[in-house]
Amino acid sequence: MPRTALRICPLCEATCGLTLTIEGTTVTGARGDRDDVFSRGFICPKGAAFGQIDADPDRLRTPLVRRDGRLREATWEEAYDAIAAAVPGLVREHGPQSVGVVLGNPNVHTMAGALYPPLLLKALGTRNLFTASTLDQMPKHVSSGFLFGDPLAIPVPDLDRTDFLLLLGANPVESNGSLCTAPDFPGRLKALRARGGTLVVVDPRRTRTAALADLHLAPRPGSDVLLLAALAHTLLAERLAAPGGLEEHVEGLGELGAALGSFTPEAVAPACDLTADEIRSLARELAAAPTAAVYGRIGSCTVEHGTLASWLVDVLNILTGNLDRPGGALFPLSATDRTPRPAGPGKGFTTGRWHSRVSGHPEAKSELPIAALAEEIETPGEGRIRTLIAIAANPVLSAPDGDRLDRALAGLDFMVSVDPYLNETSRHAHVVLPPPPPAQSAHFDFAFNAFAVRNQARYSPPAIPLEEGRMDECEIHARLILAVSGLHGAPPEAVDERVIDDTLARAVTDAHSPLHGADPNAQALRLAGRTGPERRLDLMLRLGPYELGLEELLEAPHGIDLGPLRPRLPEVLRTCSGRIELLPEPIAAELPALRATLADRPAALVLVGRRHLRSNNSWLHNVPALTGGSNRCTLHVHPQDAARLGLTDGGRARIAADGGSLEVPVEVTDAVRTGVVSLPHGWGHDRAGVRLGVASAAPGANVNQLLDGTRIDRLSGTAVLNAFPVELTPLP
Repeated sequence: MPRTALRICPLCEATCGLTLTIEGTTVTGARGDRDDVFSRGFICPKGAAFGQIDADPDRLRTPLVRRDGRLREATWEEAYDAIAAAVPGLVREHGPQSVGVVLGNPNVHTMAGALYPPLLLKALGTRNLFTASTLDQMPKHVSSGFLFGDPLAIPVPDLDRTDFLLLLGANPVESNGSLCTAPDFPGRLKALRARGGTLVVVDPRRTRTAALADLHLAPRPGSDVLLLAALAHTLLAERLAAPGGLEEHVEGLGELGAALGSFTPEAVAPACDLTADEIRSLARELAAAPTAAVYGRIGSCTVEHGTLASWLVDVLNILTGNLDRPGGALFPLSATDRTPRPAGPGKGFTTGRWHSRVSGHPEAKSELPIAALAEEIETPGEGRIRTLIAIAANPVLSAPDGDRLDRALAGLDFMVSVDPYLNETSRHAHVVLPPPPPAQSAHFDFAFNAFAVRNQARYSPPAIPLEEGRMDECEIHARLILAVSGLHGAPPEAVDERVIDDTLARAVTDAHSPLHGADPNAQALRLAGRTGPERRLDLMLRLGPYELGLEELLEAPHGIDLGPLRPRLPEVLRTCSGRIELLPEPIAAELPALRATLADRPAALVLVGRRHLRSNNSWLHNVPALTGGSNRCTLHVHPQDAARLGLTDGGRARIAADGGSLEVPVEVTDAVRTGVVSLPHGWGHDRAGVRLGVASAAPGANVNQLLDGTRIDRLSGTAVLNAFPVELTPLP
């Protein structure tokens, strides 16, 4: 008989609640959970395809170990024996900095990816950490660190209460949101307009989000930062800035006007390809709105001055008095967040505490630019990366110049990949450790609850028992930590128990902890949960601001609603001054470089990426239900540009940039503005040795191969993946 089980969807940042239909051990259907406290029944095509994703026949069922140059199926014991025999010895011989760790985007979608990588890095002792953040969101972390003293203090738009929403470089109708966890983002935007609010979208493409807008501005790609600077300039010059109660928490307000003095609407208008009147009008509407929020994402982050753009987003929220205000942009408080501390000065935030070995890139948030990974493997000398551990990462497709990285990975002494697929990156591994399908894993959103537009907590136990021969993803990580640290053979539960003991030891001596003064041994005995990860979750909930526990979540399978976002200043501030530092020195030092771009001559043709509702980076191209339709790897070209260049709809073109060239099919459409072409990210499944049957049949082209990795945002190390110049030539 079919049965149903609840599951939080792990396929994007919206974290929708699903109701799965299960026959035996197979997921045969998925629909939205109408009783979910957060998503209220909303579902997108990715969630509806959960069953196909879960049962993908190309998912690896057993570990792979390289023998005689070939990856062959092996037992779990053989896989960990191989790791334990190789990694500790290589670390002893070449030092801990000879090891690199790469964390891909899916890590933040799993419990294991949240709980164990910090322990792995500590066990290895390496500073060579590369993650998907330097392909996506690092500018926002860095700007938040400078402004608020904490790179994780990221305010999100209060979508359900705002009167005016300004979106830049974001297409949440198709992406479901990013650094803003909001199930049914489209419905929330429609509700904004239905209650009389205003939606303004800034995007060089007429996206599905732009189609909902009251006003769609299509500036030149890469100019968002100049537009934002001119908006801030206008607010200050016309005395429209009204920080209100924020003023007592802000320093640097008096210096901001001079710092932005060059960015008048007239000065930036040619670079933006907007009129000065359009810019002034937008600034005045933003200032006049009863409440407003400015929100910028991928398109404003993955550009040359992404950190400055991210900073200016919050500058505008501050100048209009909308930061930390209902209807503006607020700081979420998740159930596993630290218990709020009294306001006061903190340690602050800095970058550049160490630098990459070859090009000297400064670290940001303890990470190095993933665009520098290939050179760190290839370049001889002390500290060369010889061993790599990649967890849920496919940088051959997601990072710039995948061909170079492909060659570099082939030269490693040893590589471990934790991945369910043999993909473009994991095919280089000496050991591949495959996690089970998502229905067989427990789920709690540690990361995304910290960016949610409503405070809530939900937990999903495994919907299906772990299949024989599979290993739980948390156990895979725990055993990996033991194998690389010389403790191979110790019980994996020891990893979790050590964390619990250390956490309790700190908590009982912390005057601000709910467990201050308690007996740590007695508290350990009180923890609920059948597994180490569940016990750790229970402890984090108990130490959190709501003092919940795992048992309460298990008794509320549709989740616990913790209420709307509320003001949190000044408790979130960790700057050295204890205030919002509106014009931090690294930001001020970068403004002259931005000012110099006003004299640049715009490129004739630039490229931007695009999102597909039925895709997520390179993950989901192997799922039949999510391929075809609009989810195609085609180059969008405006009709005027197509006519000028001799391109035809359905024809082919060669596109060239810094890193090389690609041959791509052309789709002529006025959905892009003139001077702009668009190619989606995450494709290029045509390398030998990949076991992705559906994806390989329609491989597409890897847009990041057009880049050589030298274009980065200097403040954050983030690769420039958008708004770079390209050349097009028609092919027969």
